[in-house]
Amino acid sequence: MRVVLAQPRGFCAGVVRAIEIVEKALDRFGAPVYVRHEIVHNRHVVEALKGKGARFVETLDEIPDGAVTVFSAHGVAQSVVDEAAKRALPVLDATCPLVTKVHTQGKRYVGQGRTLVLIGHAGHPEVEGTMGQVGGPTHLVSSEADVQALDIPEDRPVAYVTQTTLSIDDTRSIIAALCRKFRDVVGPDTSDICYATQNRQTAVRELCKIADVVLVVGARNSSNSNRLREIGHESGVPSYLIADASELDPAWLADKDVIGLTAGASAPEQLVLEVIEALRRIDGSLEISEMNGKKENITFRLPPELRT
Repeated sequence: MRVVLAQPRGFCAGVVRAIEIVEKALDRFGAPVYVRHEIVHNRHVVEALKGKGARFVETLDEIPDGAVTVFSAHGVAQSVVDEAAKRALPVLDATCPLVTKVHTQGKRYVGQGRTLVLIGHAGHPEVEGTMGQVGGPTHLVSSEADVQALDIPEDRPVAYVTQTTLSIDDTRSIIAALCRKFRDVVGPDTSDICYATQNRQTAVRELCKIADVVLVVGARNSSNSNRLREIGHESGVPSYLIADASELDPAWLADKDVIGLTAGASAPEQLVLEVIEALRRIDGSLEISEMNGKKENITFRLPPELRT
């Protein structure tokens, strides 16, 4: 068998920053540090941080007065920010800067008097945070059918923003549907779409041109990891989402010569290496290569409290 690694894959700059914020907070302030929601959607990352002294909670009520508090990479609603301020909790905001950019865009559009449409998935923490940040009514859509069902006059000025774990390809048809339904529609430039989401999806599409089966390392509750598996399936290649090497089923590999391997934006490279080792146990003569792909050198600054 031959394994071809997608390029890029795994951690994006926003995830690297979020994890580093928790680790540096633990070093500087000591354990425990409280994190609202999973810092990123990956059980292995969360468990590793728990082992270092991080405590993960779903509400601020679970955080003692005065305890160092971290907001996850997905962002939070303004009501959560206000509650933390009211309690004078020392907060470190690990919200991905690209998510913050969506919040800023949404607020600007609402301030212009436009009706805001958010393209995203109901229940996702990033969507909940964005809807709670923009300061005005927000209509959530995830399909062209949702656009058609919008109860908004067609002459109303409309603006849209998108969940960062959706790519240009994911949103293109929905944006087109908005432009057909409404006379005055504006939205962010395509350059504002999350670079990591688009790059990883493009890499999987290239991978599917040569792979007989695609393995995506990522969590079940990771939106971008699920989308990578879906893209493989849509490309006609059997594709499977696995949390780690323990979920690898050798039956998937029967009569398969080329295995495409990638990872979602919140999956550590160590998990990819462990999957390779599991594959090597199945075939000791395993060959490994990496696709040519876009090299990512983007980094995001830490909060001022942790820079020195």
